Amino acid sequence: MKRTGTSRRKTRSLYRKNINDRGKISIRRYLQKLENGDKVLLKTEPAIQTGMYFRRFHGKIGTVSGKQGTNYKVTIKENNKLKELIIHPVHLIKCQTKE
Repeated sequence: MKRTGTSRRKTRSLYRKNINDRGKISIRRYLQKLENGDKVLLKTEPAIQTGMYFRRFHGKIGTVSGKQGTNYKVTIKENNKLKELIIHPVHLIKCQTKE
């Protein structure tokens, strides 16, 4: 049987941006620098498809564990397993930590 759909299947409302956020993409978010151990929120920028992760991980919080080219390696715990994703920085938002 033929496989139905792609990795962006059923994401019309999941990846939709707020009406106030539409328009040009912030260059600051595109070129942000992250350090190892930083907590990040996975929030897709729908206008840029490169370096996007699978929709299952949308809204999760992970930890930056390294860098590969311009992308970052993010470790996420899912079902008691550690998974490593390679994500472009435009899809990551740095979380505020209390220190």
